[in-house]
Amino acid sequence: MTVLLKSQQEIAKMRIAGTLASEVLDYITPFVKPGVTTGELDTLCHNYMVDVQHTIPAPLNYAPPGYSPYPKSICTSVNHQVCHGVPGQKILKSGDIVNIDVTVIKDDYHGDTSRMYYVGEPGIQARRLCEITYEAMWRGIEEIKPEKHLGDVGHAIQQFAENHGYSVVREFCGHGIGAKFHEDPQVLHYGRAGTGLKLRAGMIFTVEPMINAGKAPIRALADGWTIVTKDHSLSAQWEHTVLVTETGYEVLTVSAGAPPKPVFRS
Repeated sequence: MTVLLKSQQEIAKMRIAGTLASEVLDYITPFVKPGVTTGELDTLCHNYMVDVQHTIPAPLNYAPPGYSPYPKSICTSVNHQVCHGVPGQKILKSGDIVNIDVTVIKDDYHGDTSRMYYVGEPGIQARRLCEITYEAMWRGIEEIKPEKHLGDVGHAIQQFAENHGYSVVREFCGHGIGAKFHEDPQVLHYGRAGTGLKLRAGMIFTVEPMINAGKAPIRALADGWTIVTKDHSLSAQWEHTVLVTETGYEVLTVSAGAPPKPVFRS
């Protein structure tokens, strides 16, 4: 495993790409309402990225080994969809929750982030799942500083989620990112404290836990991309791209409309 430490010049480019990715999510926020299709949201985001930001949507035609090219510019994962939901004719209705995952390329560097959105008024259980998942991501981020371990990040996320009765998806994880969409290391959202890769200043990776209201097992749909919960329970995900600094961390995927860090529950 080769984990690249980013130079100051690369970090500066990653800050720009991260901000732009977050600004796509700011832009799309008012359009996420009952009656819109996920395909319409994709078109709006695509046009904003290409025509306004002059960025490249990284997911479009992305084809890792064993996969057919991804056909859209964002991922939209609704309700029991865990990740990589393909936008299309799905009409959002009041009470739905949806994750919108955006990755842009600007000056050859990637910014990757996702948020959960409520469509109309969510149910109590759906809202709680989204809030707990958001805090779980931030509890993982809070563990990031030099000399800590990736296991500390995963352990914090897993412990918090499971203590609230939820399960952590094991098959997908965060990842290093930079000039490539996916780099080393893999960032698991579960694990044992004090184990795994030791963190060093200059590392950049995503923290993006997928938390299920029911059990952890998942399955893939016939489109080859969309992942759903096996038990049809709700799933939520949030994602930030994070830099390890000399003294701690810096979240790179922030913008004017990005939700603030939560007040941690006791």
